[in-house]
Amino acid sequence: MPPAARTLLTLTVLGAVLVVAAWSGWSILTSPMPDAGESPTCVETPVRPGEELRVAQVTVTVLNAGRRSGLANRTLTGLVDQGFHRGGSGNAGAGVEVSNAQIWTDDPDSPAVALVAARIPGVRIVPRDATQFAGVVLVVGNGFAGLRPGPPSVPVRKDTTICAPPLG
Repeated sequence: MPPAARTLLTLTVLGAVLVVAAWSGWSILTSPMPDAGESPTCVETPVRPGEELRVAQVTVTVLNAGRRSGLANRTLTGLVDQGFHRGGSGNAGAGVEVSNAQIWTDDPDSPAVALVAARIPGVRIVPRDATQFAGVVLVVGNGFAGLRPGPPSVPVRKDTTICAPPLG
C-alpha cells in the first residue's frame, strides 16, 4: 500500500474513532442522573430495658414557632454540637403558638425525649402525633432562651422504639 493511501486510511479510522467518542461522551454528559434514592434521616430502632441510650443514637428535628429568624437551625446546630443526630429544621407552621419550647411526641416516656428535654429549661412535653418529622420533635418559640448541658446518656426503663441514625 502506498504511503499516501496508508495515511488516508489512518486518518479516516482516527476520525471515525473521534466521532464515536464524541457522540458517546455527549450522550453520557446529557443523560439524566440515576436515581440513587433518598437515604433515611433515621431508622426505627428498638431499645431494651437495661440499655443506655446515648445522645448519638437520637435524631432531633427542630421547628421554629416564633418570629426569630433562624432560631430552629441555630437550636438544631447546638443540639448537634452536644452529640445529637441532625434530623431537620424549619417553621412550625401558621397557627402554632409556643411561648418557650415544646417536645411533640406520641411517647412522652421515651428515653430519647428525656435526653432532649434535659437540655431545655421549662420545656413542655406535649402528646401529639409528629410522625411526619424525623426523631424527637422540638418546637421553639419567642421565649426560648437556649440550651443547657445535659447528660450524655439515660437508662432505658421500658421497651421502646427510637428514631436512630442509619448505620453506614
